[in-house]
Amino acid sequence: MDELVNDPDDPIVDEKDVPSFHLLEKQIRELDNTIIIYRIFYFFSSRSYRFQLIKKNKMCMIDLPRDILEDLGRDGTSSEHDILEVITSNIENDDCWKEFQH
Repeated sequence: MDELVNDPDDPIVDEKDVPSFHLLEKQIRELDNTIIIYRIFYFFSSRSYRFQLIKKNKMCMIDLPRDILEDLGRDGTSSEHDILEVITSNIENDDCWKEFQH
């Protein structure tokens, strides 16, 4: 999986380049305020973002389509529910969290 994350065609992006980043960050903090968004990658081929989340010494990666993040900024309601469902199912799943050395 590290090869995908370090692919030069799918670069790291700044939070300012992610649609509805602050709304997403707020949802994550409401679920668990000890989780931080470490890095974000944008995959051009699938038009999706990969969020690397860190909690203590563990990392969890969550992929979200660009479209759903753009919709979150527009209407919010259904997109917010969809994103919350993806985030919750991942961060509550112990298999998502892998040891991380920084």
